[in-house]
Amino acid sequence: MKYSYEMVMCIVNHGFSESVMTVAKKAGARGGTVINAKGTANLEAEKFFNITVQPEKEIVMIVVPSAIKNELLTALYKEVGLDSPGQGIAFSLPIDKAVGLASPVQDKPAEQKSEDEKK
Repeated sequence: MKYSYEMVMCIVNHGFSESVMTVAKKAGARGGTVINAKGTANLEAEKFFNITVQPEKEIVMIVVPSAIKNELLTALYKEVGLDSPGQGIAFSLPIDKAVGLASPVQDKPAEQKSEDEKK
């Protein structure tokens, strides 16, 4: 099954959500949602990944057309990844249905889909 949209989630240290959105908008995203969160990594994880964990985090959720997902994830890794002060991680999840999105990607009504698309 091919999805039209993906949700890219990026978890960064507190104060770096604007950096995430700057990168996302350059990649073609239109906006995002920021959630304040608290990390729970332990000392063993800090040693394993060779990072210092700040407990205050921001989770940035960005819904994008599937066509730009890979470009966005690559850009986030380069700009706000684990080797940056934001110490971000990013991943995507497929969205099988969405309502309320204003985007150039539009689904055809079921009766207009070709036989290939129905398979």
